Amino acid sequence: MIGTWLNALTVLVGGTLGTWLGGRFPERMQETIFAALGLFTLFIGFSSALATGNPLIALGSLVIGALLGEALRLDARLEQFGAWLQRTLSRGEGNASRFVEGFVTASLVFCVGPLTIQGAIEDGLRGDYTLLAIKSVLDGFAALAFAATLGTGVLASILVIILFQGGISLLASLGTNIFTEPMVAEMTGVGGIVLLSIGLRLLNLKQIRSANLLPALFIAPAAVALMDALGIPYYPL
Repeated sequence: MIGTWLNALTVLVGGTLGTWLGGRFPERMQETIFAALGLFTLFIGFSSALATGNPLIALGSLVIGALLGEALRLDARLEQFGAWLQRTLSRGEGNASRFVEGFVTASLVFCVGPLTIQGAIEDGLRGDYTLLAIKSVLDGFAALAFAATLGTGVLASILVIILFQGGISLLASLGTNIFTEPMVAEMTGVGGIVLLSIGLRLLNLKQIRSANLLPALFIAPAAVALMDALGIPYYPL
């Protein structure tokens, strides 16, 4: 899990620096930075979504994942957790809604991208944290920009990085056959589509409850495994 700890460190450094610089940026500049982050998130989302080898798996995973996410109210629970962190860390002081927005947005962006999945698997299987090292640098700069506009809530996303990304690495370390190439491809593709929803939120085009789509990340590889068990061809495109 060296890559995950490195990732957490760069987000801490970037987020701290961004929080310090945030008050020094005029509102107009913060709005432009926020728009740039939204556009970049859309770009990464489109690129990642193309990784899917079977769009039907991605579609089915997203629909079922959305139903589960809504039933479990994951978005609301993530926001509640963010609000609890805000109250705990700042003792009720500051802008709670801004903290929660920073926490939720940063957590999703840092934990859904393709480098998160592939990098965590590589780190867990072979101890190769090269991809996570690259992700760490990117996340450090992103954390700086996010924190400059959304504040200290971005720093709280470090907990999610450790739990989610570290959890994937730990799971991968249990065996080399848990994640096959098609499973990783579908996780990456679905993750890219979730990133698109986050980009739309950042640009204020559509306030999608992105966290409610997260179960799709686990349904996609499970669908591939089920197809393999039933002898159904994967049909990569």
